[in-house]
Formats: sequence, C-alpha cells, structure tokens
Amino acid sequence: MDFTDVSLTALRVFRAVAEQSTFTAAAASLGYTQSAVSRQIAAIERAAGTELLERRRDGARLTPAGHIVLRRAKSVLDEIDAAARELSGRPGQAGTVRLGWFPSAGAVLLPRALARLRETDPALRVVTREGSTPALVRALRAGSLDLALLASAPPFRPPDAESPPLALRTLGERALCLALPAAHPLARGEFVDVADLRGQRWIAGSTSGEDRLMGVWPGLDERPEIAHTARDWLAKLHLVAAGLGLTTVPATLAPAAPAGVRILPVRGGPQEQRRLLLARMPQPPAEPVARVAAALRAAALDTGTPP
Repeated sequence: MDFTDVSLTALRVFRAVAEQSTFTAAAASLGYTQSAVSRQIAAIERAAGTELLERRRDGARLTPAGHIVLRRAKSVLDEIDAAARELSGRPGQAGTVRLGWFPSAGAVLLPRALARLRETDPALRVVTREGSTPALVRALRAGSLDLALLASAPPFRPPDAESPPLALRTLGERALCLALPAAHPLARGEFVDVADLRGQRWIAGSTSGEDRLMGVWPGLDERPEIAHTARDWLAKLHLVAAGLGLTTVPATLAPAAPAGVRILPVRGGPQEQRRLLLARMPQPPAEPVARVAAALRAAALDTGTPP
C-alpha cells in the first residue's frame, strides 16, 4: 500500500490516538469501537512501512516516524476542515479558534475572556474544551487545539519534553489558598497557620494516582484524611460550604466561591505558588489565535493575575 492512498479517516484516527494516548480513549472520542481504531492504525502503519506508535503499558507514544506523519496529518486535516467550513457557508474570514482549559480556569478567567471577545470580535468563533494539563498538551501537539490554558506548580518545569518546545506565556502567578467552611474555627482570622492544618479533613480532586492529593495542602507531615473526592471545582467548594472538609484553591477562584466559604492564605511555611500559562505550538500564530490570546491576557489582568 502506498502512503499516498491513506484515507482521511485513518489520519483522523491516528491524530486522535496521538492526542488521547490510548486506543480506548481515542475510540470513545471518535465514537468508534476500539477494534475499528486498531484497524485504522494498522492500515496507516502498513502504508508507512514502519511503526508510528510505540505501544507501552502507560499508553501509546509517537515514534520518530509518527511525529513526521502527525505533523503532516495536522496540515492536511486542517485544510480539509477549512474547506468544509467554506462550503457550508462559514468562511474562515473571521476565524475559528480551538481553546483548551484546565478546570479552575473555567470559573472566572475563561468566561471573562469570552465575554470580551463577544463584544470586540462577534464574528470570531471560539470552540472550547476542558481537560487536564497533560491532555491539553497532547491535544496541542496533535493539532486539535490552537491554544491551551495550563496549570503549573513548582518547580515549574516545561509541560512536556517533546520537541519543538511549546511557546509558553505566563498569564499570572499567585499563591495557593485554602477554602474553608465559614463556620470553621480556622476561618475566623485573615490567614491560616500551616501548623493548624494537621488533623483536618480534606476534599481532594480524584481517587487515583498522584491526583488523589489535589486539594490537600502540599507538604503536610502526615497521611491526610480524605473525606470526599470530586473532580469539579464548584462541587468541591459546595462540599466545603456544607462543612464537610477543606480544600486548596487558586486565589483566582475567590470570586466564584459560593456563600458559606472563606478563601484564606496560609502562612508559616514555604509559599505554594501556582502559575497560569497560555500555551501554543511555536510557529507564529494565525491572526484569530492572536486575538484570542490577547483577550485571555486582558482577562488575566482583570482577575488580578498580572503577567
């Protein structure tokens, strides 16, 4: 089979696997069976005459040949999608920008940026999707996102080790804070001492792997008691409001906190900083992408996260 005969379906499936890192997740995102995804990947690898994906226990990773195919596939699929938009009467003059964001960015920053764009660029179409920082980075690499808002914690390493490096801009850096029930004894002051966090009940972000400790104050010298787990930030804050535990939050979430929650700084130990990053591939951005990036920078200023 000649590689020039590869189908668009195979290219889309290959891009989805590169983005999702597993055949199962790619199948779910495309609405295919896992066996259908496997057949498409087998077909594109036969046409390439080499393996494009390294199958590992922790997922599928691109081989050097896979990186070449992905780079070209992105260009082909973007052109096909642009042609489809024009033929359907949605010319790309105003532009469509695909923006990814990590969960807490959707509480304050993202709505403000999109509201600003609706006033300044009403013809500009912004398609958004939520995801974890690793998933958003894969989506940027796979070409299914143009921009992504990422979270970063010390020691502030690059979000991945792939080449070329992503273009990153820091939109803000603020100290991590603590969300407490307003009736909690520690909520009476203007800050919480880190020594008083021992023995508290916590609301964490997940139930597996390192994510289990998201929501627990970093560096506690004890095994924390996880009272509840929730992926959604608003759900976590409502659990706090109900008096069911404490959780950590970025300072920028303060305006979105429900009644019955106090958000306070923590003192007595090293400051826990968090960065908000805007990421894209390193090539110069298209003009619509640049306009969305500018709106996000302005929204970051509005929320008190100076770049």
